[in-house]
Amino acid sequence: MSSIYVTGHRNPDTDSIVAALAYAHLRNALGDREYKAVRLGGVNDETQRLLDYFGVEAPPLIKNMRTQVRDLDYDRTPALNGSVTMSLAWQTMRDQSLNVVPIVDDDGKLYGMLSAGDLAAYDMLTMYENHIDDVPLFNLISVLEGTLVNEYSTQVDSVSGKLFITIPQNYEDPALVSPDSILICGNQPEIVQRAIDAGVKCLILCRAELRPEWAKATSTCIISTPLSARRVSRILYLALPVGRISHRKDITFFHLSDYVDDVREQMLKSRYRSYPVLDENDQVVGTISRFHLLRPRRKQVVLVDHNEAAQSVPGLEQVEILEIIDHHRLADIQTGQPIHVRNEPVGSTNTIITTMYQEHGVVPSPKIAGLMAGAILSDTVMFKSPTCTKRDIAMAERLSHIANVSLEDLGRELFAAGSSDGRSAEELFKTDYKQFHISGQNLGVSQITCVDSAHLLERKAEFMAVMENEKKQHDFDLVILMITDVLLDGSHLFFVGSDEVIQQAFNIVPKDQHVFLPQIMSRKKQIIPMLTALWG
Repeated sequence: MSSIYVTGHRNPDTDSIVAALAYAHLRNALGDREYKAVRLGGVNDETQRLLDYFGVEAPPLIKNMRTQVRDLDYDRTPALNGSVTMSLAWQTMRDQSLNVVPIVDDDGKLYGMLSAGDLAAYDMLTMYENHIDDVPLFNLISVLEGTLVNEYSTQVDSVSGKLFITIPQNYEDPALVSPDSILICGNQPEIVQRAIDAGVKCLILCRAELRPEWAKATSTCIISTPLSARRVSRILYLALPVGRISHRKDITFFHLSDYVDDVREQMLKSRYRSYPVLDENDQVVGTISRFHLLRPRRKQVVLVDHNEAAQSVPGLEQVEILEIIDHHRLADIQTGQPIHVRNEPVGSTNTIITTMYQEHGVVPSPKIAGLMAGAILSDTVMFKSPTCTKRDIAMAERLSHIANVSLEDLGRELFAAGSSDGRSAEELFKTDYKQFHISGQNLGVSQITCVDSAHLLERKAEFMAVMENEKKQHDFDLVILMITDVLLDGSHLFFVGSDEVIQQAFNIVPKDQHVFLPQIMSRKKQIIPMLTALWG
């Protein structure tokens, strides 16, 4: 079974990254199917410091959740090496009810495709042929279920020549015992000896008694088989390697990483019954047909710290959402069936997940506990945010005991990250940036939390240029940057848009597209609600 992905929102903050890690850790500890934490954006400086502090790697990045070939129940069709016999290929296709099999080279990479039609067409051609070319001796012995009679046969790699079956009517035919002949004999010692003396290419003895002197033949390959001459004459051609007749030109193939939407478009341009599927190393892993696309198995996802489509993974409409764990307002995500939703009015998603650890009787490891404590401190701005509740504080303290860390030291370490120099204004702006759609109005709100806002205010012109570009590129009505200073217990707001909107929403007159809002620490509970009330 495939993994269940646990992911936070785009441009993830610390709470989002840690929530994904912590919830995946909880479910895996409970012995459920494999849960895998992933992220939808870069790791900001604050989050990276927290991860480094506890020696934990960031979740892998996923760019979208569109359904891929790897998500389908494609056929795990066996891939045959190009050197195997047509006989084996036919048996494989018959036994497994296959119409097509991939042919691979010695490295397991795609060489060609073999269909039942290819086999049938070749079989019909052999009705008019009496010649085989360069058939490997091993293949011939396998098909004939035969054994080598003489030592000379071990020096032969392949067999070529005109094919004859000895019957009384052709005993005197000189071509019968020419050096390039392949002779099928029954229990006919005189003909066999004559052929050996003439140095024919190959003798196939069908149900014949063997004479000791034949083992000393030095110029003829002699094979003994328990099969009848009639059967040998029919299946001899099936010793040909399948690579010789497989279709090799203009093969349409797909990789496990290809998106089903793209696969469907490509299939519409061709009329093949099946297509080979390759992995990331170009190894053949199976085949795919049109009917596999009718009911694709979707990726399964748990959403944490968000429930808004615009903030979630691209391709969300193609996934199966199993759960939502969040502490934000309910938004616009729709599901095809009932799911588990846990939405609580607390300051951090990790507070909810810590409660779930308690409910299941699972003690988080010191590293996971430390990460969750740091995430709660981050989202509640060291308990100063109006979103902070007594539960947040209690859970953070409990987690700090498990992790054996000081909340004060951990908070200081976290918010020093917001003061990071050497990063571009765009990097800082996009670190914790979310888009919102409220009553027909589109806006973007970024938040940088720090313990010293002075040096960030000096970069106002840089930030304004980034925000102007963001507004123009996405046709936003308003773009806001919150620079939240923990020590000042308030937030500076830079904005691009209407001065009147800011004045009416926050009851303050802006100056040069800037205001300072005392005791405003939360985007979710203070900035967005005020704008919603204004526009609603």
